[in-house]
Amino acid sequence: MRHLTLKLLCILISMHAVAQSTFPINGVFDDRPEVFALTGATIHVDPNTTLENATIVVVKGEITAVGTDVKVPKGAVVQAMDGKHIYPSFIDLYTEYGLKPLEEPGGPYTGPQMETDKKGAYGWNQAIKPETHAAELFKVNGKAAEGYRKAGFGTVLTHQNDGIARGTGALVTLATDKENEVMLMNNASAHYSFSKGVSTQDYPGSLMGVIALLKQTYYDADWYSKLKNDKEFNLSLQAWLDEQDLPQIFEVNDVLNLLRADILGDEFNKQYIFKGSGDEYQKIDQVKATNATLILPLNYPKAYDVEDPFDALNVSLADMKHWEMAPANAAFLNQKGVKFCFTTADLEEMGDFLSNLRKAVEYGLPEAAALQALTTNPASLIGASDMVGTLSKGKLANFIVTDTSIFAADAKILQNWIKGVEYSLEKEGDDVAGNYDLKVGDKTYFLTVTGDSKKAEGKLKLTEKDSTDFKANITFSNSLVSINFKPTEDADVVRLSGAVDGNTWKGKAELPNGTWVTWSATAKAASTEEPKKEDEPKEEDETVTVLPSLDDVIYPFTAYGTSKTAKQQTVLIKNATVWTNTDKGILENTDVLISNGKIVSVGKNIAVKNADLTVDGTGKHLTSGIIDEHSHIAISSGVNEWTQASSAEVSIADVINSEDINIYRQLSGGVTVAQLLHGSANPIGGQSGIIKLRWGFTPEEMKFKEASPFIKFALGENVKQSNWGDFNTVRYPQTRMGVEQIFISYFERAKEYDQAWKAYNALSSKQKKSATAPRKDLELETLAQILNSERFITCHSYVQSEINMLMKVADRFGFTLNTFTHILEGYKVADKMKEHGANASTFADWWAYKYEVIDAIPYNAAILNEVGVNTGINSDDAEMARRLNQEAAKTVKYGGVSEEDAWKMVTLNPAKMLHLDEWVGSVAEGKHADLVLWSGHPLSIYTKAEQTYVDGMLLYDLKKDEALRKKIAEERSRLIQLMLIAKEGGSPTQKPVKKEQHLWHCDDLGDDNFHIYEQH
Repeated sequence: MRHLTLKLLCILISMHAVAQSTFPINGVFDDRPEVFALTGATIHVDPNTTLENATIVVVKGEITAVGTDVKVPKGAVVQAMDGKHIYPSFIDLYTEYGLKPLEEPGGPYTGPQMETDKKGAYGWNQAIKPETHAAELFKVNGKAAEGYRKAGFGTVLTHQNDGIARGTGALVTLATDKENEVMLMNNASAHYSFSKGVSTQDYPGSLMGVIALLKQTYYDADWYSKLKNDKEFNLSLQAWLDEQDLPQIFEVNDVLNLLRADILGDEFNKQYIFKGSGDEYQKIDQVKATNATLILPLNYPKAYDVEDPFDALNVSLADMKHWEMAPANAAFLNQKGVKFCFTTADLEEMGDFLSNLRKAVEYGLPEAAALQALTTNPASLIGASDMVGTLSKGKLANFIVTDTSIFAADAKILQNWIKGVEYSLEKEGDDVAGNYDLKVGDKTYFLTVTGDSKKAEGKLKLTEKDSTDFKANITFSNSLVSINFKPTEDADVVRLSGAVDGNTWKGKAELPNGTWVTWSATAKAASTEEPKKEDEPKEEDETVTVLPSLDDVIYPFTAYGTSKTAKQQTVLIKNATVWTNTDKGILENTDVLISNGKIVSVGKNIAVKNADLTVDGTGKHLTSGIIDEHSHIAISSGVNEWTQASSAEVSIADVINSEDINIYRQLSGGVTVAQLLHGSANPIGGQSGIIKLRWGFTPEEMKFKEASPFIKFALGENVKQSNWGDFNTVRYPQTRMGVEQIFISYFERAKEYDQAWKAYNALSSKQKKSATAPRKDLELETLAQILNSERFITCHSYVQSEINMLMKVADRFGFTLNTFTHILEGYKVADKMKEHGANASTFADWWAYKYEVIDAIPYNAAILNEVGVNTGINSDDAEMARRLNQEAAKTVKYGGVSEEDAWKMVTLNPAKMLHLDEWVGSVAEGKHADLVLWSGHPLSIYTKAEQTYVDGMLLYDLKKDEALRKKIAEERSRLIQLMLIAKEGGSPTQKPVKKEQHLWHCDDLGDDNFHIYEQH
């Protein structure tokens, strides 16, 4: 058997020698066996398999044997690893190792860049660069590799961390060999993000633009794949196609973006791996439903320095709670069965990785799950399980040696082996601690040593029982030791130098007077005496740390969030004054019953058994919820895709922000439905998102499912860039005449596009096989929906000439302008709007804020209403929406509108504009239970919304609001105390910096990730 083992070993070595390298050798060929055996270790073969007193054999960089009965091959270099632990080296799937980071563009703004500046047969947008291959850019970086090795890593996936489509990643080891020797896989992965990176091209200028660009690229690549290269050759689309079967890794910066990216992936049948941000626990059920694997950073936020009470006011409740809960993120995900890996990405210091890993375990993550996240999970994700991730025969010899369990607080990584090469990291100090009899010439001292030979500290006494001691400086270097000390405070230094021989040290000493004497230090036997009871330290009360749980998550994860999302209830509201908005008018002393999200009954003396809630409405008024036709709340990262004259392809519905506190604030003002509109920075804006204000629900759950699709158009100063400065004179149009031509041009193109698709769809299946389908163009498809009355326009407008112009354009192409919003000169063209069939959504009394509203009057709404135009009052403002009831009341004062008609301007009329009146806008049986109970007359400035229901869920309650405020104060106080304790205990802190929420307006340009320019 022994001869057979040696024979197999020789064959294996021979195979390695033959296949070693294609590079020529300059010098004498060196083919030493490179056989190693590490014996007597605790070997963690994989996260669930541990072998005690085991041996691992390495030959030519590969593992040839692992087990408890392995025979050490003859000639192997043997290392005794008694008491040591061996783990597979860690794998990091999200790095830029070996790549040069790209520099952010600098310098002042010099004007728009409409097209890519990349030369060659590439795609049109320079943030889409799938042609980037990390393998071609990679250079071994010894210093960076050392940092990773010290943290336990042996293999990393590296990619160029720049752009929306970032190209491919390369899997490399962290050895300091040539690039061709450390690279394991070249095109190992494909990478994406929602960030433009260093691209200087204007488009996209918003998150919704990024999403639209990714969608269009998927469609373009599919179209391109079916071409015969007779239309264009595109290196970017070809690279994109080549990468679609690779693991698809998508970087996101928060959990809402994770959910957005997953929806994108589902549309194109892509299952992304998400590089997350550490807040996944905040939407954990939705994250689990994505079926995605996550790559988690371990960059927990620092505690805030809240010693100054005014500084503490700058820290939001959400940030405080995230500081407390972030370390438990991995544990929570593991509880839910979500698969994940760990990465060093986003860490300020690489040295924090292991301590943060141990903190994750401290917060409830099982050690086996932590090891999976560092070894088997990343290996399987990247398709490298045959090479790395476990310690089994045939795998690369990538492993770390530790002095104890890697999860112990004081654990040290002693060695990191990569492809069979040992990288020593932390050399162990010899055990030198103990008590010694120190003889220097004719004097004897009692010496106590603590620590090890790497860091030893000494204390000297004249006798063992002396209470006074003095410091001895001790330094070890290999087998030599140096000691120096002052025998008394005023004495000069005695210096000793000698050799270490087991438990005895001896050598020569020079006394302060220059005399040389011999010295020796002999270890004393450990005392076996039991310590006296009175000498035992007293037990101190330990503070028990209460770890956070998933029950501590609030929805949404911000102030006024609750631990559970609201549920539909059966509610009976008794004896209220009900504004029905129907031909029944206003009903006194009337009951309303709601159940399963609908209005079940409206009448007197309604009786119901087992109602969840009965509300006394005596003296109060009940109305349908307010509908804001023009809102910009609850939008993430940009309200305008301002970079092109048309951005019809983008959609606000893709970037709904469910965590916006303005949702709750507007519920407190009785708003239940809002149309979230694109801004007014270009003639053809983006698609709108119509939402129910379902506080505590996800963006997808907030969408009004029955809503018709809408889009924002705009006229006036903004779209022709009147006040954008001298640089912004490149983008067409620059005049109001040009705006008209943009509409005509795009609708002509949309008409041709629509006809092309209708012609193709009319072909038989046989004919389609020999035909090429038209390119799917999201922009033109959206405009074609308008021509086919499948999508409807809300148009930002001011002056009568432009209002007339756009109605004529609509007549020319055979569709109706649905709504003119703002419409401050609507009173001048009310008859023409009535004839055309347009709605009017206006301000109650805004004027004089820019020149094109110089003719605005507060009687506008009343005049439009009197002419017969369906008229509504909108907010276009996060604060104003909280008092739209008062804005409606202004029409009673200005123009004598009846109270019922005034109320309809913020309820039923906008419901009609948005084609929602079948479901909302009035209090009638069968309608959605979107209701507001007011403390008094709803048009009074003294009235408050006491309760706001959406789909029969009580989402705002004035009394509960008071309790919530108290609870928020208590929670903030608790978290502040925890942060103070953390600071006192030595934890690093950060200075609170006030984070102002950006409230979007029609004319805001850019987003939170790019530059924001505000034009007024």
